[in-house]
Amino acid sequence: MRSVADDLRTEQRERLAALTAAERVRLALRLGARDLEAFRLAQDPPLDAAEAVRVLGRRRQQGRRPSRCARELTG
Repeated sequence: MRSVADDLRTEQRERLAALTAAERVRLALRLGARDLEAFRLAQDPPLDAAEAVRVLGRRRQQGRRPSRCARELTG
């Protein structure tokens, strides 16, 4: 038996498959901007957009080990 969620996933997959590559890129950028705005406004006090990007970038790098190649390139 199929659930409503299964039907919605199938419909969404079909809609995305019908988009051109350029439309998918525009959608991805729009979703990224929407999520950045939601993150920015969720902070207390709200951050400006540039600071929100910096905070997310720092969080993404936390706990990662620098690669040997990058270390050799940057000295």
